[in-house]
Amino acid sequence: MNIDSENIKHTSNTTEVMKDDSPSVVPPALIIMLAVASGMAVGNLYWAQPLLAQITHGFGIDTAQGGFLIMATQIGYALGLFFIVPLGDVLHRRKLIFTMMLLTVIALIAVSLAPSFAALAFSLGCLGLVTISGQIIMPLTGDISSPTERGKNVGIISGGITIGILSARTISGLVADVFDWRAIYLFAAGINIILAFIIVRMIPETPDREKISYPALIHDVFHTLHTTPTLIPLMMIAACSFGIVFNIFWTSVTFLLSAEPFQYSTFQIGLVSLTAITGALAAMKVGSLQDRGLGVKATGVFLALNLTCIILADLFAETSVIALIVLAAIYSLANQSVSILNQSRLFSLNPTKRSRLNTCFVVNNFIFCAIGSTLASILWNIGGWHAVMTGAAATLVIALIIWAASYKSSKAFDEKTHLQEKVR
Repeated sequence: MNIDSENIKHTSNTTEVMKDDSPSVVPPALIIMLAVASGMAVGNLYWAQPLLAQITHGFGIDTAQGGFLIMATQIGYALGLFFIVPLGDVLHRRKLIFTMMLLTVIALIAVSLAPSFAALAFSLGCLGLVTISGQIIMPLTGDISSPTERGKNVGIISGGITIGILSARTISGLVADVFDWRAIYLFAAGINIILAFIIVRMIPETPDREKISYPALIHDVFHTLHTTPTLIPLMMIAACSFGIVFNIFWTSVTFLLSAEPFQYSTFQIGLVSLTAITGALAAMKVGSLQDRGLGVKATGVFLALNLTCIILADLFAETSVIALIVLAAIYSLANQSVSILNQSRLFSLNPTKRSRLNTCFVVNNFIFCAIGSTLASILWNIGGWHAVMTGAAATLVIALIIWAASYKSSKAFDEKTHLQEKVR
């Protein structure tokens, strides 16, 4: 396929909003199903995390080697994000989503039938590679939504992804307790194939996609990153608030609750973590603030609320599980709100490159999630809960500085975007 040079041409004004032929109304049932499918897709990455002891025991190997399974899954997912998700800008997303969901079903079955540890690691790597439909659904939602409901709909999909992440560990633990670790993957395969055939009938046809060769498409991911200045503050704020602080907080909660005075079991810790779902649910409609032109201001407010929760958690959560649960729920609301507003603004930057923009955004988050988890362990070993919360607070201060420094340009871009969408 030849490169259509006009389609990858970059003008000097990289913030120019391109034509966006979005429909006026998206059926709520479609958005709900897309949110469920996105949550399942991302949840597939996390089934194994609470099952590592059971899996390694079954294969007769040392428990420490279970970390290779998580690493294989994450490496596969990173490759899928970078090499498959951008195809959403050039292929019909309905067919691409359906194909990836079917491949996910095959990978899930392969995991459940893995005869050896090596085969299991390979199958989990393949699962990570193909279970990326949620990151194709996200820009699709931007395409099929009108400007007046795009933020709201993106918020619902984002909420579905967060709930999928938070609930996967608990669900897999419960299923494994009743059956064994292989059962959860067969269960997930069944749900995924049902969702695939439902969604492919519900997603509307989209206009012809951009014509560009695959090598040029991947190259343009980097080009988009360097030629879209408004993207950089979004990615930096997301790196701080979600990538680092979100993972620092929840990793250290596990350390806190497993030690004295709590000494909770893995299942009890999972139940405490589920309180974050209330925050994710409450944040689902925050995207409507972006639809009303209030996204930039609201981002600053929710970053400040993030910081407040971290400071209070440092003061009170170390000795009170009630304080921890309440603050965790409020923190989850604030953190998810920042993520939703960032992603809602992301899809207004360039309608023809939403998949490429999403690749930049999510890969950035993925890298800083790994950094956040590592920092949590380092800070915990240095000074326990107080050191971890101090590090989280400092990171959020950096995020607020970035937000303040980019406020005028971001606000001006949003105002220009809303004006052009009203004209259309």
